[in-house]
Amino acid sequence: MRRDYFTLSVSNVDWVDGGGSPRLPTVEIDFRGPESTLRSRFTDSEGEVLDAADTDVAFRLQTAVDDEEASGVVAVTNRLTGDFILELNVDAEDVLEFITAARRYADATDGDARYRVEVAFGGDHFVTYEKSTFLVYNRDGDLMRSNSLIPSGVEL
Repeated sequence: MRRDYFTLSVSNVDWVDGGGSPRLPTVEIDFRGPESTLRSRFTDSEGEVLDAADTDVAFRLQTAVDDEEASGVVAVTNRLTGDFILELNVDAEDVLEFITAARRYADATDGDARYRVEVAFGGDHFVTYEKSTFLVYNRDGDLMRSNSLIPSGVEL
């Protein structure tokens, strides 16, 4: 599936620098490609839409993290099979800012969910997940713990 079929936008991150009230950081992913292909990737063997616990979200850098124009790939995978559900190219700065907001939201609210992922097909809502883990890998595939969102008590 082509990465350019996807657009990613984030919301509820401005409060971190602006000093506003904490709001759950949200990633909106909109897909403008063959809907049946992506829809099938979001379903299990019985045709049910995967739950949040059945998916993982990660970011893999394609450049050095300190590169001014650092970029990478956000991926959502099926935790049960390891299959990629979707991948899209993004700027590293946007992802790292989002993770900072999610970390601060969790600290401010003592909540389990640290961020929300909303997926739409051509602007029409499909699924919403509330997540607490977002793993970041460098371009060599090594986990960057300090840049990742890992709930306390979770061992990797």
